[in-house]
Amino acid sequence: MKKTLIAACALAATSMTAAYAATTLSTVPGQSTTVTNYYKQSVYDPKQNKIGDVDDVLVDQSGKISGLVVGVGGFLGAGEKDVIVPFSAVKSSKKDDKYYLTLDETKDSLKSSTGFTYNKTTTSWEPEKK
Repeated sequence: MKKTLIAACALAATSMTAAYAATTLSTVPGQSTTVTNYYKQSVYDPKQNKIGDVDDVLVDQSGKISGLVVGVGGFLGAGEKDVIVPFSAVKSSKKDDKYYLTLDETKDSLKSSTGFTYNKTTTSWEPEKK
């Protein structure tokens, strides 16, 4: 009985380890990048004028980044408006060995776009109520 119990525990431990090992990766997926390259980074227009900062990264159901929430206007967060831009619209540029984000928009065009507010209860972004 004791041998059967030890064998069952060993088998259970082995199967649990195998089950969890399947959920981790042993290498970094090709063509992947870290969200740190976007989250909390400044965004600039094509003339290198600062537009705002990335406040959130939106991920769709398949796990792909679908959009970025960019805070525009305001001073030190006060009076800032959050807008959502498609992830595909944001480009990474390099100048003086430093990467930065650019968007083919102006601060004024973004400030006139639909604003969004974060709902902590539903953990989702919702259009601003006028």
